[in-house]
Amino acid sequence: MALPPPDPQFVLRGTSAAVHTLHFSCGGKEPDVPVLFSGSENGLIHVWNLKTHRVDTALDGHGGRSVYCVETMGGKNRLLSQGRDQRICLWDLAEGRTSVMNSVFTENVGFCRCSLLKEAQGRWLMAMAAKAPEEVQVLELPSKTSVCTLKPEVGAKLGMPMCLKLWQHNCGSQPLLLAGYEDGSVVLWNLLMGKALSRLVCHQEPVMSLDFDSEKAKGISGSSEKVYKTHELVNAGISDTTIRPDKRILATAGWDHRIRIFGWKKLKPLAVLDYHTATVHCVSFSDHKNPSERLLAAGSKDHRISIWSIYTQT
Repeated sequence: MALPPPDPQFVLRGTSAAVHTLHFSCGGKEPDVPVLFSGSENGLIHVWNLKTHRVDTALDGHGGRSVYCVETMGGKNRLLSQGRDQRICLWDLAEGRTSVMNSVFTENVGFCRCSLLKEAQGRWLMAMAAKAPEEVQVLELPSKTSVCTLKPEVGAKLGMPMCLKLWQHNCGSQPLLLAGYEDGSVVLWNLLMGKALSRLVCHQEPVMSLDFDSEKAKGISGSSEKVYKTHELVNAGISDTTIRPDKRILATAGWDHRIRIFGWKKLKPLAVLDYHTATVHCVSFSDHKNPSERLLAAGSKDHRISIWSIYTQT
């Protein structure tokens, strides 16, 4: 008999707003404290101490507008955040600082999360939705130098980019971009050529989320439809999708308030985690080096962040 799904290991409360994005930073050595960054609808970024389960710091850099992307850049002292104020902020959090050291004005009114890819020590590529509705702009950070602008062919009618994923086969190979669009298609772009290599129509509705496994050259995408790949959902809608770093399982955030866990190899349904009372907006796996310490976090419209320990066996 299958075991019932577990309860959350613990729950983080205190954002006072819907939680739209999560990102762990747990890979440091002792006595470095593992943390979880959360971005909320009220414009605040909370830095959660995972030992005390409390907020260490609250960052305010988006003028009260919703924060829908947070990512670290080579450690928890360098943070990138993106908000509905059309700004992407780069934060310096070293030695207790809480200052925005640089920012990029996107001129895009949508909610497409930017994507980061480490290019070299201290240098990153960032893809983001551009001012023109169908275009994607790629910059180098921290210089903010333009690398390319990716423009669909005339008459393609892809609509706006909805989600982005920069990746490369291995260190040193050319960077590529997967972009999910409003028309339900996913396009693979070559950044050096500035051209689309392929286009796959995956959904009848906009692509809301995607993730990609560069080792297996296999990806996953979710939309507002009732079908997620071949699995029927109770209610329509996938807000977020993420593959665990060890490539064993993936998690989805559902409009039906549920978190679903699948085996990555065969997409076998493994568990449905039913805790939240409103839409789950985001899911994120921790980067703990010890497999037994791995965590899954989910952020919801109900203002809560649930933390789960699930399938941690090697």
